[in-house]
Amino acid sequence: MSLIRSGYAVSTRGGFLGALFSALLVLALFVSGAATAQEGKQIKLTEKHIQSFMGAYNNMVKLYESANPDKPDPKVEAQAEAVAKKNGFASLDEFDDVSFNISMIISGIDPQTKKFAEPPEQIKKEIAALKADKTVPEAEKKDELAQLEAALKTAKPIQFKENIALVLKHYDKLLPLMQEPGRS
Repeated sequence: MSLIRSGYAVSTRGGFLGALFSALLVLALFVSGAATAQEGKQIKLTEKHIQSFMGAYNNMVKLYESANPDKPDPKVEAQAEAVAKKNGFASLDEFDDVSFNISMIISGIDPQTKKFAEPPEQIKKEIAALKADKTVPEAEKKDELAQLEAALKTAKPIQFKENIALVLKHYDKLLPLMQEPGRS
């Protein structure tokens, strides 16, 4: 299930750049399989995948922005399948896999330096930042640390390293898609 369909879309929930923790938590949850029964799988991305994703993304967001992620609507799923196929994907599942892989990489790119950090590195940095953050209430900090530490145990590095270069090549076009609608 894609980040869009699951309700964890960084584009529709919580913003992307302003909420690195949210992005890392989403990433951690998906990598660990805790957020959904259908775990995202790492695939080798192609130029066509990136172009098709960019073509389909806004229509997918529109389809799912008012949908209940806990109660899939077969009509919306059928429309999404049609959008995916119209944009060159073999199926909605292929769109989901591409979305997952792009999101994993985008969440690991520092917007200022455009340097990529592997998911385990990202989670370790977030744990350190959270431990040092005096503004987060202790109860909330404890819960978030437990989630991050659990995610760290199952976090996997990017399997297809060439995906990083491909996403970086299109970073400036992909990043706005991954931001919350209405934000620039």
